[in-house]
Amino acid sequence: MKRPVLFLYNMYALLTFVALMLLLFPFFLVASWGGPVAGGNRSIRLCRWWADAWMALIGMRHRTVFEVPHDKERPYIFVANHISYIDAVILVKAIRQYFRPLARAETAALPIFGYIYRNACVMVDRSDPESRAASVKRLKTLLQKKISVFVFPEGTFNMGDLPLKSFYDGAFRVALETGTPIKPILFLDAFDRMHYSRLASLTPGPSRAVYLEEISVEGYDVDEVARLRNDVYAIMHQKLIAYNAAWIGSSPKS
Repeated sequence: MKRPVLFLYNMYALLTFVALMLLLFPFFLVASWGGPVAGGNRSIRLCRWWADAWMALIGMRHRTVFEVPHDKERPYIFVANHISYIDAVILVKAIRQYFRPLARAETAALPIFGYIYRNACVMVDRSDPESRAASVKRLKTLLQKKISVFVFPEGTFNMGDLPLKSFYDGAFRVALETGTPIKPILFLDAFDRMHYSRLASLTPGPSRAVYLEEISVEGYDVDEVARLRNDVYAIMHQKLIAYNAAWIGSSPKS
């Protein structure tokens, strides 16, 4: 897209994003009265409606692909690659069951959006050990209540030309301590839809999320966090190469 058209498109996308947020905000207020479980589930459902409407309005055509059948009734620890700001929208579009994303605490300070964010996510400040411990406890509680959780194991954007950055241990430690299977998802088009280097780089087009086969924690000892982490990493790494993810082998764009 040429720069003037891209600018106008991004202004339109921003305005529709904010308009939908303001339209739904009273419903988020009501949803929050239900507490962290019922209220959080309602908030996630509202986020889905928000994502569905916004992506349709901006011409982003989403498709979720299942390499193997997926059981929506079971709780999972979902993990995905992280390459763009648009990942936050794609994840609620792709996961159609109750779940809570693990999210950065800094974003919760934003007006209005921060309120929605706090009620739909589990907050963590990675620089604070107490916050990290509290977030892990919250994730375990949700899994006990049969609510799935979502974690970007890379922690931050992959800004290189390799399929993935290195993974943090947290999601895999929780999986082993709770006996919850890992369900990897690939976000294949987020890099092309919105580059991580600029907020005003959004473009219309396809969006694909690919569900890979679940990885059971059976056969792993509770202290084999590194082995589980490395096994999940290897599977996602290989699949991103197989799907020819756009950022692999390319120099970072500016």
